[in-house]
Amino acid sequence: MKLSSRNQIKGKVVDIVKEQIMAKVKVDIGGGTILTSIITADAANDLGLKAGDEVTALIKATSIMIAK
Repeated sequence: MKLSSRNQIKGKVVDIVKEQIMAKVKVDIGGGTILTSIITADAANDLGLKAGDEVTALIKATSIMIAK
């Protein structure tokens, strides 16, 4: 997948908490740094996100999106 976003950080999902509408995804990007992204539960389900998945955090302004 090619994206215009230049702020792409690879990491590993260490925790995901899904609620009815939203999901909180924590991504370990190394060096003791954890990024937290709030995405829709539907998006988390569509991506099939689970702990241990290798993902890329795409950072645009104040939002972080997850690509798998």
